[in-house]
Amino acid sequence: MKLLIQRLIAILILVVPGIAAAYGFLLMKDALFDYFANMGGTDTSTPDFEWVKFIGGAILFLIGIGFIGGWIFFRDRKHNYLSSRFRPKTPRPPRPERKEQGERSDNGAS
Repeated sequence: MKLLIQRLIAILILVVPGIAAAYGFLLMKDALFDYFANMGGTDTSTPDFEWVKFIGGAILFLIGIGFIGGWIFFRDRKHNYLSSRFRPKTPRPPRPERKEQGERSDNGAS
């Protein structure tokens, strides 16, 4: 039962930003549609663009998409599904020192 509740909470954590992103997209779409719909009207010569509605929708959309994208990115990193450019860099082991060409070996033979 405990595992079921944990999975339900995890799904809710993903659904809430998804709904916020969808609502933000709808706010941006409505702001653009209202602007273009009022542009052809005879009662207004210059329609006003609803900047607050559009920017609020863009913020909701970007936060929701960013949260879901970050969730997927870190889950894939944990399961090692990422390509090599997103994996953490491992330092290269130091190279062994090379002898100079003029040096002789330790056995004394020349």
